[in-house]
Amino acid sequence: MLPCRFCRQNGLSLVLLGLFLAFLAGQIATGFHASNAERRAQGRPPEPMADYLESGHFISATFENWESEFLQMGMYVLLTVGLRQRGSAESRPLDPAREETRIEAGPTPWPLRAGGRWRWLYANSLALAYAGLFLLAFVGHAYGSWIHENEQRATQGQPPQLVTDHMLGAQFWFESMQNWQSEFLAVLSIVVLSIFLRQDKSPESKPLASPHSQTGT
Repeated sequence: MLPCRFCRQNGLSLVLLGLFLAFLAGQIATGFHASNAERRAQGRPPEPMADYLESGHFISATFENWESEFLQMGMYVLLTVGLRQRGSAESRPLDPAREETRIEAGPTPWPLRAGGRWRWLYANSLALAYAGLFLLAFVGHAYGSWIHENEQRATQGQPPQLVTDHMLGAQFWFESMQNWQSEFLAVLSIVVLSIFLRQDKSPESKPLASPHSQTGT
């Protein structure tokens, strides 16, 4: 009975975690084969899975995507504080008087009771968490991309490149920008499409009968 209750109460997180792990496994499997195909084309021997998981090919690709996701979510959290979009389900109401804060019964989080800097940290903890995750992923992407670049340079008989030189180069920023732009396009799509389109019973959609001008859910 308890596992069923736990699954009902945490179903969204569990399904998303399952999808993440499934697609990560798919990325590892296909990336492993793609990397070894590239190595064979270069006249290099294939590498075992354990070595692939430590390679620049895998590390760069993984953290490059995580970096853009955390940037997207963190910026979205911050931008929706002060900016509005008329008619979007993703926007706060245009009129502050229409905003309703619903607080259910329960203990007040201790940072609010402590006040001072703890209250400030708690009040901004979501954005700060995304900023930290973005920085970690950015460093991981830079490290993996640098390793991969030097692996490619070694096959061409070129000397290794310093990580600072790599991060100042076009390739590293091309990898980042191609993901960053797609993430903000995705956010823009839900902001604008939710003005006119509906998905019954989804918290990301306005009620079916709501006018297009209605802002917020």
